[in-house]
Amino acid sequence: MKIAFLGLGNMGAPMARQLIRAGHDVTVWNRTLAKADPLRAEGALVSQSPGDAAKQAEFVVTMLADDQAVESAVLHTGGVIDSLPRGATHISMSTISVDLSKKLDEEHDKRGQHYMAAPVFGRPDAAEAGKLFVAAAGAKDVVDRCMPILEAIGQRVFVMGEKPEMANVVKLSGNFLIAAVIESLSEAIALTRKYGIEPHQYVDFLTNTLFAAPVYKTYGGLIADAKHEAGGFALRLGLKDVKLALAAAENVDASLPIASLVRDHMLMAIGRGFDKQDWSVLGKLAAENAGIQ
Repeated sequence: MKIAFLGLGNMGAPMARQLIRAGHDVTVWNRTLAKADPLRAEGALVSQSPGDAAKQAEFVVTMLADDQAVESAVLHTGGVIDSLPRGATHISMSTISVDLSKKLDEEHDKRGQHYMAAPVFGRPDAAEAGKLFVAAAGAKDVVDRCMPILEAIGQRVFVMGEKPEMANVVKLSGNFLIAAVIESLSEAIALTRKYGIEPHQYVDFLTNTLFAAPVYKTYGGLIADAKHEAGGFALRLGLKDVKLALAAAENVDASLPIASLVRDHMLMAIGRGFDKQDWSVLGKLAAENAGIQ
């Protein structure tokens, strides 16, 4: 398959690498072109623009930071939508708004192109191992054609429906749940620390009894270790996703009061200068708010 992969950040680069390893013909683009050099050495072609990358592609995969980045690469003059051949497919794997996903579907359809959404769950180490989980949605024939790409990137693909935005809602709701877990873990660990309980001991208890799930093990460990360095999932991106979940809820008159609280705590953490750290830094905020140094 001829694939153009746009976006080579902490998640995008290892995802593109999985496609190269699977034997696909991969062309990559990134706003900072130097990030493409390692993939060039592994056999990828490198394009100077999103439109140029899409010209000969059967499939374009976007893994970009936010709505603005996706719109710029896809919808602006000279972008993907102006260059992608009729009958080719755009697979959006970015975490974007429901409204933008609907717009992309409409605009591609006007030009005889196909579109589906397939956001992923997992951190960069899972992307490196090809062990992401993929939530996919789109017309059945389109999803079926894209399946070799999705299976090269993820350990399992979950098809959520035939409207692309359904996958985006699953992604946003999932990231809201992760944020809520981080918040509740942060508060619980701060509380138990005030009573002299060692945080690793507490997390070990939690994750071997009531909460033996990867999200508790991963983020409980990060909070206990106080390891919140950049390189995982930046707090500001987490705030973006919580805001998108709130917007999606407002579109259908649903209430997400916990998401509102988490948003406010994320804003508080960003106000303290934690914006580029991993979103597990909410654990540091909870500790500081409890008077723990």
